[in-house]
Amino acid sequence: MAHKRLTRTQFLERLLAIMDCKHHWAWPIIMGPGITKAQLKLHYQQEFLVYVRDFPVLLARVHGQNPPSDVRRMLAENIYEEDTGGLSFGRSHPELFNEMMRGLGFDGETFRRTKLLPASARYRAWLEKVTASRDWVVGAAALAVFVEGSIKDRQEIQAPSKPKTETEIEAYIDAHPLIRHHGIDRQHMDLIRAHQKVEAGHRQDAYTMVVNYAETRSQQNAVLACVTKGLALWMAYRDSVAKACKLKKA
Repeated sequence: MAHKRLTRTQFLERLLAIMDCKHHWAWPIIMGPGITKAQLKLHYQQEFLVYVRDFPVLLARVHGQNPPSDVRRMLAENIYEEDTGGLSFGRSHPELFNEMMRGLGFDGETFRRTKLLPASARYRAWLEKVTASRDWVVGAAALAVFVEGSIKDRQEIQAPSKPKTETEIEAYIDAHPLIRHHGIDRQHMDLIRAHQKVEAGHRQDAYTMVVNYAETRSQQNAVLACVTKGLALWMAYRDSVAKACKLKKA
């Protein structure tokens, strides 16, 4: 007998319960005062190749599966910002990432020459596979919910953040670990500014498109299985980066 379709509230709770686990023990160390530039370089090299460089392209694949018009609009706005910076600073987010890396003393060649660790490659292969899914809602769950989401999603859904003022954004920049611990010049931090500038309502859009359009229990199960698999592969990926950086779990 087929299982009854979950209500939107039940389905949202299942998704948030998975995202509650998207936290890795090494993250506070990587963002802490004791991390070296060499360790940071390894971390950011993997981040760049796994998803930062090609994120707009992966989003475009989901858009190309022809979801409903309101979803296409949400995806198109995200693609536009990611690939052009048209809603923030006029430069793509991959470009802004490279600018931030230049602030740390790493040139573009540092990221073009590197290779993925095996667990990083498995996570990237999963992103390739799910964004090629015939069901766009699965790809949207992988990218908009999981990749762009975090352990903070539940709080953001329950109490959406308001658009930040320029003063609030600059205060956030001043408190950023790369400035506090590594002395990066503030002029290189437009990627973080862009995230802060456009993030209000972004998490709501992600969950709305997935929760509202997973219309059958089969689709809901496919989405939950997708995000669960993504979490397992992401944890293994983060474990491998921590190991390569020779980080120790407390």
